[in-house]
Amino acid sequence: MASDLPHKILLYLNENGSTDTIQLSLCMKEDHQKVVGAVKSLQSLGDVISVEQSTKREWKLTEEGRSITERGSHEAVVYYSVPSEGGISQTQIMKECPNAKVGFSKAMSSGWIYIDKSGDAPVVKRKVPSISDTVKENLSLILNNGADKIPDSLKQDYKKRKLIEENIIKCFLIKKGSEFSLSVMKSENDLTTDMIASGSWSEKSFKAYNFDALGMAPSGGHLHPLLKVRSQFRQIFLEMGFSEMPTSNYVENSFWNFDALFQPQQHPARDAHDTFFLSEPQLSEKFENEYLNRVKEVHSHGGYGSQGYGYEWKMEEAKKNLLRTHTTAVSARMLYNLAQKGFQPTKYFSIDRVFRNETLDATHLAEFHQVEGVVADFNLTLGHLIDQQHFSRPVFLAYHRYLGIMQEFFGKLGIDKLKFKPTYNPYTEPSMEVYCFHNGLKKWIEVGNSGVFRPEMLLPMGLPENVTVIAWGLSLERPTMIKYGIDNIRDLVGPRVNLQMVHDNPLCRLDK
Repeated sequence: MASDLPHKILLYLNENGSTDTIQLSLCMKEDHQKVVGAVKSLQSLGDVISVEQSTKREWKLTEEGRSITERGSHEAVVYYSVPSEGGISQTQIMKECPNAKVGFSKAMSSGWIYIDKSGDAPVVKRKVPSISDTVKENLSLILNNGADKIPDSLKQDYKKRKLIEENIIKCFLIKKGSEFSLSVMKSENDLTTDMIASGSWSEKSFKAYNFDALGMAPSGGHLHPLLKVRSQFRQIFLEMGFSEMPTSNYVENSFWNFDALFQPQQHPARDAHDTFFLSEPQLSEKFENEYLNRVKEVHSHGGYGSQGYGYEWKMEEAKKNLLRTHTTAVSARMLYNLAQKGFQPTKYFSIDRVFRNETLDATHLAEFHQVEGVVADFNLTLGHLIDQQHFSRPVFLAYHRYLGIMQEFFGKLGIDKLKFKPTYNPYTEPSMEVYCFHNGLKKWIEVGNSGVFRPEMLLPMGLPENVTVIAWGLSLERPTMIKYGIDNIRDLVGPRVNLQMVHDNPLCRLDK
């Protein structure tokens, strides 16, 4: 082996039998970490050396401690400030001596000085003719690597006075191993074709396989918590017999996003302060004219038992393109297509991105994910959406397969603290907001909306009169915050996200 640092370490062990990496660092005048690296390289050669991890304490003087080694301890400075004959006022000592407060107290407790109150004014006088400044002597000893000669009690006292500081250094104790040799050969990791062809393999030693090693962690990416929860939501819907709706079109026109849902054209949600409108392409041109005219009629003059909104419906508003504000626009398309094919009871769901011109805060983003469930069947009511225990009318028993569908859904999420609050939606009546208790925020937060789609929305599509559609929607972000204990949505999505959080968070396992 070449005359390098590992070889020097072997020579040192051969002469001394054992040592540690700190001693080697001092003797060889090398950086301690460099010595540790050389020791680890020797370890890889087999049982050439025996290594045991250890720790050592190292005491160093602080800046204040170093000044004491030069001019004496604070108490000694105070003592020498007192004249051997007569005395001095305490006020004068406090003005003239640096660190006089500590020095005076220590000199008094050591019995070096005393205060004479027999005269008109108190006077500080010497109590002993001479002193030995052991603090200065001990600190000088520590400065010259003699800390082992000083009792631990004194070192702890100096540490409290902030005269010295303790450093704990991790090091390694080294001894000769069972295969110790001054001429060691590095073991080969692989058997190559060249070794076989030349026959040199027979003269080489090979590193033993470690069959207990776990191997390197895969370098692939990590799923974001939103994706983990999304996959669980999707699985829950599939277990409940729902079919997934296609939601790849982020851009919608106002007709499907608003008009088809019986949302009036003067509704505040159509304002640029609430919705992102597109400048290019600004308008849509292709519509189902027969359906469009029915929607126009129910908005302007009513129909199907409704008086409508009584305003002049404008085609220009319906044509405007926008970033969809909810996936309910997709549900409207699916229900319309279902009516054209011939109605059959069905259950749809979707999980995808929506966009709203929101003010950002701890629970709101301008871009988020909406989870939506839609059930279409004959004679459904709000009771089928909430829970069987809240209703007792016989009609519900005929449709028991839908009873408490929202309780079942949230129960599969592991969320059992639910509250419902009546609300208004243009396209559902009755309507309910869904609240869930957030253990991290310690309060009830809104997680979704729900209701029964209005006849003014369904009947123009061509659905039978006795068909009812119940639906609910919630964001993906808020349940994810509850599951992973995240208090601020901006720590989950956006530029503030810590990528290490994505790496460290476990799989999403819902308590079903």
